Amino acid sequence: MTITSQPTTQSSLGALADIARTLANEHRLALLALLHNEEWSVEQLAERSGLSIANTSQHLQNLKRADMVQTRRDGKYIYYRSSAGPVQAILSSLQQYLAFQHEQIQELLTDNQHQRERLDGLSVDELLVQIKADSVVLLDVRPDDEYRTGHIPDALHIPVPALQGRLHELPTNKTIVAYCRGPYCVLSSEAVQILHSNGLLATRLPAGYDAWQAAGLATAQAPTR
Repeated sequence: MTITSQPTTQSSLGALADIARTLANEHRLALLALLHNEEWSVEQLAERSGLSIANTSQHLQNLKRADMVQTRRDGKYIYYRSSAGPVQAILSSLQQYLAFQHEQIQELLTDNQHQRERLDGLSVDELLVQIKADSVVLLDVRPDDEYRTGHIPDALHIPVPALQGRLHELPTNKTIVAYCRGPYCVLSSEAVQILHSNGLLATRLPAGYDAWQAAGLATAQAPTR
């Protein structure tokens, strides 16, 4: 297969790369920001940017070669200003992209936190905070006899084998925290998998009912049948 060259496209990409290299310096970006609707001498820009006059002059020359700034001489002083082109629009676009990246990073961090909670679950202390905020519903997934012997107050009780058929009993506007006996009990993990597969928000209390009871927290008992 013959590859057809596209000189115009390649030339445009090369020009864009040159612009990117010019802007790939925080000091040049700072100088361009200072020159927004303003005109300053090299000495004034050096004072405002915290750079030496020599460094300021060097950065300004790079910007001038890229047609991003213009100059005028007044006696022994040279004054710089932004070019008539869309330089400030470029800076604004970069700021918007930075904000977009920040938002994406925050979403990623939030997703990672939610993923950690799903995989690792909540500690007893974390669960208490969530209960106080009324943001969770407790779900006891142990067998009937264990639930009747003792459970966390206000916990719903649906054993894992019955969970799929009773999903309609669970709220959709709160996180469901499943728990079973303790760290070696897999029932809560199985319950969370079922809940997730049905689109429900869910995590678990890995330490289980045993840790809740060991912490001296209130428990409840179901009436015997």
